[in-house]
Amino acid sequence: MSNSATLSARERIERLVDANSFVEIGGMVTKRNTDFNMQEKAVPADGVITGYGIVDSDLVYVYSQDVTAMNGSIGEMHAKKIASLYDMAVRAGAPVIGLIDCAGVRVQEAVDALAGFGEIYMAKIRAAGVIPQISAILGSCGGGVAISSRLSDITLMDAEKGHLFVNSPNAIDGNRVEKLDTSAAAFQAESGNVDIVCQGEEEVMAKIRQLIGILPANAAASAETEPGDDLNRMLTGFDGYAADAQKALTQIADDMTFIELKAEYGKEMVVGLMKLAGVTVGAIANSAEAVLSTNGCKKAEQFMYFCDSFEIPVITLTNVKGYASDLEEEKTIAQAVADMTYAFANADVPKINLITGDAYGSAYVAMNSKHIGADLVMALEKANVGVMDSAAAAKILCEDEIKGAEDAKKALEERKKEFDALQAGADAAARRGYVDNMIEGDSVRKHLIYALQMFGMR
Repeated sequence: MSNSATLSARERIERLVDANSFVEIGGMVTKRNTDFNMQEKAVPADGVITGYGIVDSDLVYVYSQDVTAMNGSIGEMHAKKIASLYDMAVRAGAPVIGLIDCAGVRVQEAVDALAGFGEIYMAKIRAAGVIPQISAILGSCGGGVAISSRLSDITLMDAEKGHLFVNSPNAIDGNRVEKLDTSAAAFQAESGNVDIVCQGEEEVMAKIRQLIGILPANAAASAETEPGDDLNRMLTGFDGYAADAQKALTQIADDMTFIELKAEYGKEMVVGLMKLAGVTVGAIANSAEAVLSTNGCKKAEQFMYFCDSFEIPVITLTNVKGYASDLEEEKTIAQAVADMTYAFANADVPKINLITGDAYGSAYVAMNSKHIGADLVMALEKANVGVMDSAAAAKILCEDEIKGAEDAKKALEERKKEFDALQAGADAAARRGYVDNMIEGDSVRKHLIYALQMFGMR
């Protein structure tokens, strides 16, 4: 794997943080190992630069692996520096950003290096849900380092030079890198191991700065800023966005800025972060396919736990008709939906559900419905809530009548209209208390802001 880098480890940090704000910690630390003539090899800062700096007035802790020092490989002291940085960050209540460019374990240090991996894993696990952790893969990130990157909350990857792998493509039976580069950003993004793919290091740094601006500094910190967008902005034509979750969320967000995560994985579900009246919120929405899939549910589940850990309220846009249906999905979909349902029901943060289109069957129940603990449920006036679509329901309820009618098509249409009037529309669910409010599409942003304010957000 190539570890070539345009910027040095220190230059990367300087590009990331505000000018002249970085303070290095442990710059004199170096290896202790002397096996294999290691005493004769210079390893500046033991292959990793660690310290803290400022990103738009926010304190962050950063480590950047130095590919010019034994290929940035992780040895005993390299790992201790990272683990120590985590301890400082937890005490300070500030995020940790890892800039990864690493050949993996430092073989010369054997078990000491493996112990170092354990120290890093434990430091990241202790920090989970306490401070945000961001990993940026700028070069090689293989083996145990790949595991470390997945212990972060958000992983970014440079599509040009990043390589993420547990096993090198050429080490996988029946594969060669020329056949399928399993370490490439495209493959790893589709597999759900990368949250954001960027075209070059400049974009990586810009996206990290954007994330720092939207994430809370720690689990106890507020993620509120002064809103720069009109709180009463109307969303002209929003009713037409039910099948385009990304566009709908972009329209709702402050300054029309929605940061989507895992865009290439589980495309039946859309998740991401945005500001609403200056408050950071998580968003989960069904995509145009309008079905729950295994990967989509896993994506929503993981994101729900992340938001709950950092007290980030969640808004869902529901437009779901059923489940993805094929042999592979049938093996996994029940557990995936159950896990997502548990994540919604178990979360303590404010949960607001907006039904934008169809909401049918148990798939609707699992999608942050009132029945599993949503705090507030709204629906667009054109939305439908029911056990199934009216045509299917009419065929089941009136099968014999329709078969015996002179004009079966007309009879079906009449029974379909009857079902629509009695149970299909969202207003029927509202009459039973399952929907709290019916709203017009152009007022969605205002109503969501009102809901956040009701729950004490700003």
